[in-house]
Amino acid sequence: MSNTKYTYAVARIRALEVSLFSDAFIEQLLACKSAEQVLQSVVEKGWGDMDTGNDAEAVLKREEEKAWEVIRDVAPDMSVFDVLSYPKLYHNLKAAVKEVCTGVKNPAMFYDDCPIPGEEMYQIIESREFSRLPGNMSQTAQEALDALLHTGDGQLCDIIVDRAALEAIEEAGKKSGEPIIENYADTTVAIADIKIAVRSQKTGKSADFMRSAMAECDSLSIDQLIRAALSGAEEIAQYLEGTSYAGGADALRESPSAFERWCDNRMIETLRSQKYETFSVGPLLGYLVARQNEIRTVRIILTGKQNGFTDEAIRERIREMYV
Repeated sequence: MSNTKYTYAVARIRALEVSLFSDAFIEQLLACKSAEQVLQSVVEKGWGDMDTGNDAEAVLKREEEKAWEVIRDVAPDMSVFDVLSYPKLYHNLKAAVKEVCTGVKNPAMFYDDCPIPGEEMYQIIESREFSRLPGNMSQTAQEALDALLHTGDGQLCDIIVDRAALEAIEEAGKKSGEPIIENYADTTVAIADIKIAVRSQKTGKSADFMRSAMAECDSLSIDQLIRAALSGAEEIAQYLEGTSYAGGADALRESPSAFERWCDNRMIETLRSQKYETFSVGPLLGYLVARQNEIRTVRIILTGKQNGFTDEAIRERIREMYV
């Protein structure tokens, strides 16, 4: 596809970028005395709609829907955004498998703003019509369903689906034909692998467990990461220092929340240069990730205020903004 086809889309995105939240506005939200004031502040910025009212979760959900609506409206090719839709798609698969196995339905567990919404995914799994699922997802669904039915091990089901999601993201990045999409996909998988290593080290998981949960990527070696995790947290940090994820080493040494914050900030850092592109999909991807990032940040602030956290404790968890 000729990159000139992105000219109109990028122009639209440039106009919308001015409404993205800045770090200064996030500080204003942090200064609010209550979650209600935080919600009122974002509603005054145009968040939510007539139907969401003062329901914080409804407002946040509507904002994510709006972000995707913008991309669907302007993008000449939606397939390159599979790397962003797969997490929700595979989450729906995981939720549907568990509902079918347990017989307990909970519609709130599903996402509807993805290629296969919750009810449809449930029907596919319940009827064993796996051929309706895209790519290798049909095999993953069969494997996850069999595993949960035969073992009752929910964690095993999670591992099967989560790894398949990472593999699908990596593959979609390579197939996109867009360097920034491929870079974003590979970074997404690498950071997920790093998180698995960190959590596995803390809980004493085996090498086999980590290998079953991690997905291959180009920007780090999962074999070296696993060896580091088996040796300790400091060894993970030392391994990261020799990769493009060196910033994670200092964050890991600082605190768990600092590490989680670094993971999200690293994704924004990957895309920030795309603000200066004109003829590529990069600015669209950057805008969508930026919107997801600010929604996540507002959720963190709302939750912190609702639970009486100090401003400093909340600040430690909030993410950098794209603008």
